[in-house]
Amino acid sequence: MELNITSKNVELTPEIQRYIQRKLGHFNHHLINIMETKIDIVEEKTKSQQHRFLLRVTATGSNTRLHGEERGRTVLTAIDNVARNMQRQIEHHKGKLHNKKGRGNSAIKSGVNRGSQLSQDRKYIIKQLDIKPMSVAEATDQLELLNYNFFFFNNTETEKLTLLYRRMDGNYGIIEP
Repeated sequence: MELNITSKNVELTPEIQRYIQRKLGHFNHHLINIMETKIDIVEEKTKSQQHRFLLRVTATGSNTRLHGEERGRTVLTAIDNVARNMQRQIEHHKGKLHNKKGRGNSAIKSGVNRGSQLSQDRKYIIKQLDIKPMSVAEATDQLELLNYNFFFFNNTETEKLTLLYRRMDGNYGIIEP
C-alpha cells in the first residue's frame, strides 16, 4: 500500500511520520483491496484552538473509497480522531459487504478437525456460508467486488452448485458437478 503524506503550515517531523504510519498505515490489513492512502495535514488560523489542525485521509482501492476528515488541538489529536473515524468506516464497509452478499450468517472456525481426513498437525479455517442462487454474471460481480479468487454459488440456469474461479491469465473458469 502506498502512503502519501502532504502538509501545509505543519512541519512533518519523523515522530509525526512514525505516528501516522502506526495509526493510519494499516488499512490494507483490514481491507485487502486498499492500494493508496492520501493524508493531508493542514494548520489553519482559527479562533478555536481545538480545531487548529485539520487532517484529511482518503483510502482508495478497487471498488472502495473511504474518506475521513477530523480536527484537533494538536496534530496527534487530529490523527487519533481520524483513525477512529476510518476504523468505523472500515468496520461498516466490511459488514456491508458481508450482509449485502448473504454472508451475514457465516461462521469462521479455526483449528477444527473434521474426521480422519484432516491432518492433526495442520490448522484449517473452515468457513460455513449460505449459498445463494444467482446467475454467472451476478457471481462474477461478487467475485470482483469481494476480490476473491473463487466463489461458490447455486447457478440459477443449471440449478447446480457451481464454482467460479479466476484463472492465471485473468479470465474466469467454471466448475460444475
